[in-house]
Amino acid sequence: MASVTPVAPAATNVHHVFDRQRGRSEALRQETFEQRATRLRKLGTWIAQNREAIQQALFADFRKPAEETDVTEIWASQTEIRHTLKHLKQWLRPRRVSTPLSLVGTRSWVQVEPKGVCLIIAPWNYPFYLAIDPLVSALAAGNCCVIKPSEMTPHVAALLTRMARELFDPAEVTVVEGDKDVATALLSLPFDHIFFTGSPQVGKVVMRAAAEHLTSVTLELGGKSPAVIDETADLRDAAEKIVWGKCINAGQTCVAPDYLLVHESVKAPLVEEIRAVIERFYNPDNRGVAASESYARIVNGHHFQRIASLLEDAQRQGARVEIGGIVDQSQCFIEPTVLSQVPPDSRLMQEEIFGPLLPVHTFRTLMEATDFVNSRPRPLALYVFSQSSQNQQYLLGHMPAGGACVNETILHLAHPDLPFGGFGNSGLGRAHGYAGFLQFSNEKSVLKQRVGRTALKAMYPPYTPQVKKLIGWLLKFF
Repeated sequence: MASVTPVAPAATNVHHVFDRQRGRSEALRQETFEQRATRLRKLGTWIAQNREAIQQALFADFRKPAEETDVTEIWASQTEIRHTLKHLKQWLRPRRVSTPLSLVGTRSWVQVEPKGVCLIIAPWNYPFYLAIDPLVSALAAGNCCVIKPSEMTPHVAALLTRMARELFDPAEVTVVEGDKDVATALLSLPFDHIFFTGSPQVGKVVMRAAAEHLTSVTLELGGKSPAVIDETADLRDAAEKIVWGKCINAGQTCVAPDYLLVHESVKAPLVEEIRAVIERFYNPDNRGVAASESYARIVNGHHFQRIASLLEDAQRQGARVEIGGIVDQSQCFIEPTVLSQVPPDSRLMQEEIFGPLLPVHTFRTLMEATDFVNSRPRPLALYVFSQSSQNQQYLLGHMPAGGACVNETILHLAHPDLPFGGFGNSGLGRAHGYAGFLQFSNEKSVLKQRVGRTALKAMYPPYTPQVKKLIGWLLKFF
């Protein structure tokens, strides 16, 4: 594909885009289910028809294999669209709530309404899916949207721009390309909701900007997600799932296992199983992982240097490379690398890795493992590998995390009925399915009272002895 150089629009153009959408948002608020569904169906059809273009854009940006693009970008987006279309009519219905005896004579319900004009700031690691997924929720809820794709994946950004122009009125959906200056200009505007996916550091910037307008936010961040492997785990099965979860997208996944906590009795055999899986997945012909067409690259030189420096720093402090370790700056390649004896205070164990480096630590007791995890910021994901239901329950109950899988990695992200997100350092709010729809909706509480005589009127002023007695009776029994 030809190289793409996005041109940052002037701040006045950003304001113009926002003003057009603000003017259009009231009309979208009144749209029917069928009008919203039609918009989502068109989006699904466009994705299906442009499968090859999506694959090419991801390959051009960081050599992502077409098969990974199919699964993690296209299939995931289509799943969200299909799930939303199946349930949207139900989500839009007012939800009746029961009436307490103290409010007898009233009827109450919750009805959803669009927030208005929303900003979606998409990341570079899954640049198509993580723009489309929140867009589906926002459109289902009846909002106008501005999408700001990452400048680090310019081919996908250009593709998203073309998609928006072909499918939507710019007053409804617009893609704004550009660098951090454009993002800053967008964040200065009084959006009704901001959906941001990225690092905790930038998430704080987004939240501060949103606070100026009291704008609600969804922050999908990251952190160091542990995988805990106890002595009862099926090591071959665990190794396959860990390697897949760690190495897909070359480790550039917010919910990739960031480090392993392994029972000391099974560390050595687990490392050997991981070695065998890496060879089977990415080096079946003995030409080296770098020759594999199933393994992506680091997105750019800056991030390559960051990950390579994490590896160098850990080795300087005494970490031992058990598997891998090959890096090649010329093609932004870092081999799947497993390390042991990594100092807990090393950068590798303090920073989110976001790459194919996997530190391994050991534990003797479950309490020791939970103390290790809980001494760090709350992770976005927790992975438990165990065949003991008692151990599974203990670890799930004692390790707070945004989400979790038992004997699996990453797949909770793909379940549309599981709210996805973190808390604390790993995020704020939830995405996918009904949870994502609610993020872009205002849940309006409505109480309808009858006209004329009501129970409450008996307690209106003046506060006579009879009224005081009635209020005392209310406090006693209700």
